[in-house]
Amino acid sequence: EVRLVQSRGGSVQAGGSLRLSCAASGERGGRYCMGWFRQLAGKEREGVAVIDDYGRTDYAEAVKDRFTISEPNAARTVYLQMDNLNPEDTAMYYCGASPRLYGFRCTRGFEVDVWGQGTQVTVSS
Repeated sequence: EVRLVQSRGGSVQAGGSLRLSCAASGERGGRYCMGWFRQLAGKEREGVAVIDDYGRTDYAEAVKDRFTISEPNAARTVYLQMDNLNPEDTAMYYCGASPRLYGFRCTRGFEVDVWGQGTQVTVSS
């Protein structure tokens, strides 16, 4: 069983940067999707970015060119580097993971089997 542990979030001013991490323990399998979702107050959780076992990525339009998801050396820790943050990025961020079906690519809104504990990111103007 996979367990995901997220780093703390934080508070920054608009234009600033933060990096989130999500460490996976347990049996993840050779094919997987790992990614980040966020939930704004009063809204549904939305997919932000995903990476698969081939290192392929997918991003929401709102964060393309500002956020970068990575998993250096497939080392079971996924990072979300967030640059040029704006107040609209304020949300609770969740890490999620699922097995990837053979022949399928992960997309940012993938169906998650296991969630991290969530972490708050606040961006002030």
